[in-house]
Amino acid sequence: MYGSSNEQTLKELIQQLLDNYKLQDGITRAKLIGSWEKIAGKYIAGQTDKIYIKNGILYLKIKSPALKHELSFAKSKLMAALNKSIGQDYIKEVVFI
Repeated sequence: MYGSSNEQTLKELIQQLLDNYKLQDGITRAKLIGSWEKIAGKYIAGQTDKIYIKNGILYLKIKSPALKHELSFAKSKLMAALNKSIGQDYIKEVVFI
């Protein structure tokens, strides 16, 4: 039945599935973590031991204390670049551990 109000696009159905099973947050985190090397560069990504996101906070374990110190000055730039990469303000804070 074409024109029925019950029709949905595939995109809408996928979005509904993601919402129903609360999968969107995990997909967003995976996209952000996956874009870390592109945003930070190969060297910094290579110096990153661990990266995870919890409650909008990006946690980065950096091997080098000197690099960790330098990156602390670029927190807002990193946050803006990562949020831009996914098209939403998801990361609210960056914490170096």
